[in-house]
Amino acid sequence: MTRMLDAALAYIARGWPVFPCEPGGKAPLGAVVPRGFKDATLDVEHASRWWTAFPNANVAIPTGADTFDCLDVDVEPDASGYPGFNRCKRAGLIPDPIAIVATPRGGMHGWFVGSNQASGRLAKHRLDFKSNGGYVVAPPSQVNGRRYTFVHQGSGAGMLNWSAVRDLLDPPKPVAAPAYIGPKRGDYGIPGLAAWLSTRTSHRNEGLFWACCRAIENGAGEADLDELVRVAVTLPGDHDFTEREARRTVRSALRTTRRSA
Repeated sequence: MTRMLDAALAYIARGWPVFPCEPGGKAPLGAVVPRGFKDATLDVEHASRWWTAFPNANVAIPTGADTFDCLDVDVEPDASGYPGFNRCKRAGLIPDPIAIVATPRGGMHGWFVGSNQASGRLAKHRLDFKSNGGYVVAPPSQVNGRRYTFVHQGSGAGMLNWSAVRDLLDPPKPVAAPAYIGPKRGDYGIPGLAAWLSTRTSHRNEGLFWACCRAIENGAGEADLDELVRVAVTLPGDHDFTEREARRTVRSALRTTRRSA
């Protein structure tokens, strides 16, 4: 049994499907997995045939709810993901991992409880998040003659909240409150603002931001803004305005009004 096959079977034993990548590379081995990570298997015989035919193929694992989520901390000649990672750690956003893997270029992969979060990237901070629809190359795979290696095994009890990481490192820019002709001053309570917001058919994000700022200035708390969020996400428009986007706008309004208070 080769080292790669032995590793592949060990991952299968943990309930994690595997698939082969090019020897020394990160791309799926198209000759046997034309659909990439979608061809990953938990079948021992199937995996054995792959790595018997291609004993030096790297081992890869799909990320997401069925396996684990991965935070990829990249290191490049001109920048590093470690400052952003350490900032998140100080903020309490990095839970105990399933594992920490050292990557060939001096970076690391943090494996956390799997979820159905969308994968994402913070290019400026050299951080990638791989969850639903992603995959990672796993130890003892190698790229450019250097191996991925385990450096820490944790309890793996926590899930990484990628949205919280993104909001900390790349918060939405406050939207300047436009000179809307909104409801009369006496209607700056939630009902009046919700009624005004319901008339908007464009620039829903800006409208929600303006309404939230006025509500907060008049004593509304974060929980009181739920009605404005509900109205904003149900308005017709040229694209879907999701609740996640609306919540980010609410947080931006909260930060803006607190700074100006």
